[in-house]
Amino acid sequence: MAAKKDSNGSMNVDLDVVRELAGILDGAGLSEIEVEDGDRKIRVTRGGGGAPAPVHAVAAPAAMPTPAAAPAAEAAPAAAAPADDHAGAQKSPMVGTAYLAPDPDAANFVSVGDKVAEGDTLLIVEAMKVMNPIAAESAGTVKAILVENGQPVEFDQPLVVIA
Repeated sequence: MAAKKDSNGSMNVDLDVVRELAGILDGAGLSEIEVEDGDRKIRVTRGGGGAPAPVHAVAAPAAMPTPAAAPAAEAAPAAAAPADDHAGAQKSPMVGTAYLAPDPDAANFVSVGDKVAEGDTLLIVEAMKVMNPIAAESAGTVKAILVENGQPVEFDQPLVVIA
């Protein structure tokens, strides 16, 4: 991971990782991105406003507990399939948690077999308490939904196959 404490307790940050996160931030049009590895966390933020602001990186110990093993075990079959098996799949533009419905009591945005138009909402990826609708990049029929409701997703992970 990018941040480690040395023998005298000061924090060392891998600037290449910070630069890579800043590139993802720019490419995805985000204002903030955060990654965790064990008890270390790195957050890169960009200030709002008209003029581009400098990128700030903050490395700190993680305050949140690690997720339980049971939900990860449920998600493993969907994540285990190689990305190459899903040519033309709509991919996640960010790291976060996928939600297939707008709220727990509502129907899913789409189901396998549904016809969608370009711009239709397929699912939501929550990142840093912001709900980001993921819209269809093209019209077609939903052939597969590759994630489960509440599943953590990675940047560029295939989410939905539309053909």
